[in-house]
Amino acid sequence: MNVLPRRTAVIVFLCFASAYFLSALVRAVTATLAPVLNEEFGLSARNLGLLAGGYFLGFSASQLPLGNWLDRHGPRKVLLCFLGIAVLGCIAFSMATSFTTLMLARVLCGVGVSACLMAPLTGYRRWLTPTTQLRANSWMLMTGSLGMLASTLPVQWLLPHLGWRPLFWGLAGLLALSMLLIYLVVPAWQQAPVVASDGSAPAAGYAAVWRHPYFRRMVPIGFCSYGGMVAMQTLWAGPWMVRVAGYTPLEAAAGLFVINLCMLCTFWSWGMLTPWLFRRGVHVDRLITWGLPVSFLVLAATIAAGQHAGAAAWALFCVTSTCVSLAQPAVAMVFPAALAGRALSAYNLVVFLGVFVLQWSIGLGVDFFSNAGLPVPDAFRATMAVFLLLSVISYLYFLWAPRMRVQEAAGERT
Repeated sequence: MNVLPRRTAVIVFLCFASAYFLSALVRAVTATLAPVLNEEFGLSARNLGLLAGGYFLGFSASQLPLGNWLDRHGPRKVLLCFLGIAVLGCIAFSMATSFTTLMLARVLCGVGVSACLMAPLTGYRRWLTPTTQLRANSWMLMTGSLGMLASTLPVQWLLPHLGWRPLFWGLAGLLALSMLLIYLVVPAWQQAPVVASDGSAPAAGYAAVWRHPYFRRMVPIGFCSYGGMVAMQTLWAGPWMVRVAGYTPLEAAAGLFVINLCMLCTFWSWGMLTPWLFRRGVHVDRLITWGLPVSFLVLAATIAAGQHAGAAAWALFCVTSTCVSLAQPAVAMVFPAALAGRALSAYNLVVFLGVFVLQWSIGLGVDFFSNAGLPVPDAFRATMAVFLLLSVISYLYFLWAPRMRVQEAAGERT
């Protein structure tokens, strides 16, 4: 581990954070643009979910090669290459004339920004102490919430003056500026030797990651709960507010602003609390065990309230779900530093596959229940009930997985 001096670490963090801020803005802006895109392109709920999910499809598809490249070439070189693709994706989106070209550009954007969190976290695994890694992870997510905040009311205010197409030209320019900062500031990388806990060299590629019992334990909640939180925050909270709670597009944008402001404050709080909790022996697993049931209760109450549940309900759901985001640095810290890029990108693949599948599936569910004769608000409620059931099942696996490993070990000894 080559720990950076405090001042250097802060400057590096800020450069990485600028890119992640923009990536989160690009990710979440679909929720604010949904009414405009619906009007211009005539999108169904299924196509809107697919368009938003296209970002996560591109994002997910790049995760496995990304992990290898990060461990081999380091955060600076890899992130600069990927951000160049993001610039092209934003320009292509601004010039799209059909759903197909919108979708392709959205996938390209997803590929381009897919390193904006994994590159910093890979660097932090080597450049920061364990407690500082937990803080930096939470504060990177706080920066992402700030980007999502910028995608709500500020974007809604700019739309009548600029239109959505020039907005994406502006994003392309800002991404290019962040590339310059990263090139000038982020340290060079030296590939570290990979050593397993027993002193031997582990298997190349992702085999050591996928086989690890802790990684496997975290997979279902990463897919359902973490992926579900992002799916609601970046897309479906907005349509719920408009089509179930009766908000206007401007009111929905204000609601998304509130949701992301609450998320920002929550991630800042996690960044302050997690080092203190870590030093006192409170593990991430315990925080997830306590936190996720609260989010399930909030979601159940939101479904039951229906049209009476608006921005405050979804803000509370997203805030109570943030405990699952702590799984990401926890997964990285159970592996050697030289495997950090692969461990982080593999887990990120799980999370963002969950986002893609859930965003699209919720759109399919709403269309299915609507076609079956349910009113649109009830179609949303039925679909969210299915999502809640899947989330509870994934949580039960998280609780039972340690017992299953103990039983398997006992069976092997006998």
